[in-house]
Amino acid sequence: MNFDITSVKTVADLRKTDWESVSVKEEMRRNLIRKIQSGESIFQGMVGYDRTVIPQIQHALLSRHDMILLGLRGQGKTRILRMLVEFLDPYMPIVEGSEINDDPYNPISRYAREIVAKYDGNTRISWVAAKDRYVEKLATPDTTVADLVGDIDPIKAATRKLALSDEDVINFGLIPRTHRGIFAINELPDLQPRIQVALLNIMQERDIQIRGFSVRMPVDVCMVFSANPEDYTNRGNIITPLKDRIDSQIITHYPKSVDVGIQITNQEARTERVDSPKVHIPHFVREIIEQIAFEARDSEYIDQKSGVSTRMTITAMENAVSAAERRAFHNKEGETCIRIYDIFFTVPALTGKLELVYEGEQEGATSVAKHLIGKAVAKVFKKYFPHPKKKTRSGKEPDTTYKEILDWFSSGKGVSLPDYLSNDAYQKRLTEVAGLESLIQKLHPTDENLVRLAMMDLLLEGLHQQSLLNKDDLDENRTYTDLVGSMLGSLGSFDEEDLQ
Repeated sequence: MNFDITSVKTVADLRKTDWESVSVKEEMRRNLIRKIQSGESIFQGMVGYDRTVIPQIQHALLSRHDMILLGLRGQGKTRILRMLVEFLDPYMPIVEGSEINDDPYNPISRYAREIVAKYDGNTRISWVAAKDRYVEKLATPDTTVADLVGDIDPIKAATRKLALSDEDVINFGLIPRTHRGIFAINELPDLQPRIQVALLNIMQERDIQIRGFSVRMPVDVCMVFSANPEDYTNRGNIITPLKDRIDSQIITHYPKSVDVGIQITNQEARTERVDSPKVHIPHFVREIIEQIAFEARDSEYIDQKSGVSTRMTITAMENAVSAAERRAFHNKEGETCIRIYDIFFTVPALTGKLELVYEGEQEGATSVAKHLIGKAVAKVFKKYFPHPKKKTRSGKEPDTTYKEILDWFSSGKGVSLPDYLSNDAYQKRLTEVAGLESLIQKLHPTDENLVRLAMMDLLLEGLHQQSLLNKDDLDENRTYTDLVGSMLGSLGSFDEEDLQ
C-alpha cells in the first residue's frame, strides 16, 4: 500500500488509493511472491526446516490452500502457524464498527450492508493490523459450535423485540469474527467429531450456517490446523470428511542432526542473564545436552509415539546454566563454567518431558534421565577422545593414551569433585590426577582455563562411562576411583574368624 492510512477515513478516500479488495489467500500468495522475489527471509528463526517443511508451506500458500501441520510435540507447529501473519498486509480496511471485519467494497453482514447502502462513499472505515487478523483456538472437549460459528441470542432478541430468525440476533463465533484473516485450531483431534462436522461447510462452501436458519455468509478465511498424528494419539481423531477438505498436510519433524538441535537451543534458551556471573558454555556441553534428546528418541524406555520435545533441551540448557550460576553466587565468583555435574542437575528438566513405557516406569524417571545423560556423555566423549578400548593398527596392543591417568587411580588414589567447589579448588583437585592436564593440553589445547578444567572433567566422566573408572555419586559429590580396587573393596576383608 503506497499511501498514508491515517489519511484514509472513508470509502471515497479509499477509492482514490491503490488498495484493491482480494481474498485473504490471494493476499498471502501475493506477499509471499514479493518476499521470494526480493530475497527476504521467510519463517526466520525456524531452524532445520529449510529443505523440508518451509518449502511445503510455501507451496501451500502459493496454491491458496488450507493446511494442517502434523507432527509430534515440540516441533514448532504453533510457532509456524503464528508466523503466517507475516504474509498479511500490514493493515486492512474494514467498515467502521463491523464485528466481522467487513470489506468496505464487499460487505457481508447486515450491519455493514446497510451502512454502505446508506452512506456509500461517506461510509467510515477503520484499519485492522495484521496481528489482529490471526485468531487461534486450542481444541478442547468443551468447545462448542457456538464458540466457533455462532449462535442466536434470545436475550438480544427479547431486548430488541426481534424474531429469533432475524440476522441481528446472531452472536458471531470466532470464525466469522476472523473474516478476511487466518483462523488456527491447535490440536485438532481433541475437537469432538460433532464439532468437526460444523467445519465442513466452512471448508468447502466457504459460508456459515447458524442454528439451521437461512443465514448464509460467505466467510473469507484461511483455515490452518495443527495436530499430532492421529495414529499416535488416544485422545481423538480427525474425521475423514474434514481431513479430505484440508488441502495440504505438512509433516513436521525433530532436528535431523545434533548441530541443528544446538542451533535451536542456542536460539531459544535463556542463557544470557542480567546481573549474573559470566557462565562459559563449552561446545561439548551443548553437544551433550542435545545428544540427550537424540538418545531419548532411540531409547527403549521412552514412548516414541509421544515424542521427545525440543523444549526438553532448551530447559535442560537453562537448568545447567542455573546450576553453574548458583555455584558462582555461593563462591562469590564473577565467572564460572558449566561442569559435568551441572549437566546431571538437568534431570528435573528431563523427567517431566519424557513419557515412559512400562520398562521405563520400572526403572524410574530419574534413573532413566541419568541413564540418558550417561549415554550422551559417552557418545560425545568418543568424539573428542580416542576410544580407550581401541586396538593399535597392529591389533595386538591396547591404546595407552590413558595409561598414566589409570595408573594413578590404580595406585589407590581418587579424586572427589563436590558440586560447590570454587574454581581454584576445582582446578587443584583435577590437576592432582597425574597425566590428566597434560593429555588435555595435547589433544585439545586452549587458553581458557575454565574450559580446560571442564574438558578434564569430561575425560574423567567419559572413562567412567567406558567402565574404566568407578564413580560414587552421593549428596551432590562425585568421587572417581579405580574400578578394580573399588570392586575388591566391596568384597570386604577376611580374617581367621571369617574362615572358620
